[in-house]
Amino acid sequence: MNAVEVRNLSKNYPLSGSQFTRFRRLLAGNPSPGDGIWALRDVSFSVARGEAFGIIGANGSGKSTLLQVIAGILRPTSGSVEVNGRLSALLELGSGFSPEFTGRSNVYLNGSILGLSKEEIDDRFETIERFAQIGDFIDQPVKTYSTGMVLRLAFAVVAHVDPEILIVDEALAVGDIAFHQRCMRRIHDLRARGTTILFVSHATTDVKALCERCVWLTNGTVERIGEADDVVGKYLIATAKRELAHEPAPRPASSPVNFMSLEAVHRYGDGRATILGAELADHHGLSIRNLSPDDRLTLGVTFRLNARLPSLVAGFLVRNVKGEFIFGSNTARENYPLPPMEPGDTHTIEFHWTMPPLTPGSYTISIGIADGDLENFEMCDHAEDAIAVEMTDLNGTRRRGYFQLRCARVTVYHD
Repeated sequence: MNAVEVRNLSKNYPLSGSQFTRFRRLLAGNPSPGDGIWALRDVSFSVARGEAFGIIGANGSGKSTLLQVIAGILRPTSGSVEVNGRLSALLELGSGFSPEFTGRSNVYLNGSILGLSKEEIDDRFETIERFAQIGDFIDQPVKTYSTGMVLRLAFAVVAHVDPEILIVDEALAVGDIAFHQRCMRRIHDLRARGTTILFVSHATTDVKALCERCVWLTNGTVERIGEADDVVGKYLIATAKRELAHEPAPRPASSPVNFMSLEAVHRYGDGRATILGAELADHHGLSIRNLSPDDRLTLGVTFRLNARLPSLVAGFLVRNVKGEFIFGSNTARENYPLPPMEPGDTHTIEFHWTMPPLTPGSYTISIGIADGDLENFEMCDHAEDAIAVEMTDLNGTRRRGYFQLRCARVTVYHD
């Protein structure tokens, strides 16, 4: 018996109307295609017991709706979902928490909702408190918590109630890097113990590292389902091609592209800074998307401060189609401390480098503004896969691996 069976699942959100109209639609049964917006259409898959299963897709593809139906929060319009086992879900941040209750009270409230007795919660409470690492705030009302503190406590609860099925949505994206890594270690530990995991994330590296299989959703329908490496690779290639097809005409690096015009860009952060745009330019200052080895490049990042940041760090990451980190840098790693900046100010930072001889193919550049240092920082704004580029090989040399190693000298000795 599988842990989760999804059969021909569809979910329709009726268009606005009077209460009587909505009630009449409910009595009429399944709506016709013109009656509303279809978030899911005829989605089917199964998840075996103990399997880690990923769900990927662009914003608005139906991922969160699918998880909410599986978790029993939403009712499907048609089709069915069968869940076999105790399910624990981390969907919307802080869902199920009462803002007026203390963290301690919410641990007991959520633990009981998830099926634990008071004695079982007593036995786990110290472990939950230690994992959350929110200190004395455990006895303060949740309404006084920061977004990161709510996430810490929410994940600590759902991950320590011994779930048979664990559902994790994109909520982990708002945490700092240290807590994110701790969450991923806990998820891997649960997987090793036989917990079934349904995992939604825009961080395709996490999906590939955790999941055996995944499903790729497009506009509420199944685009592809199969082994995680294969599905994620095809998803990233399709995303890169779509962005390249909509790239604007060349422009100077001083006139950055506005990220908000790129539908596939996923962004997260605490909002203390906003990335306004970025542009990758060649040594002439013209926008470039087709790269070759030894190209001299400039990445300009324009951002606005919404609050004072004591230790501002700006950086970028380059990933291949598998979501693997190839190279990157930031102002802290380059030992380039930024001067004090005031809220409301707009600034542009430029990174300059010579392109290494990477394997031909598609790559993406992610950009972030953070506050902190290399070991401990909080993300203010992060634009995932903001710029898509293609690496070409003008010499037609066939290369394997990630890049071509250029030897300084080759010496042959003869007897």
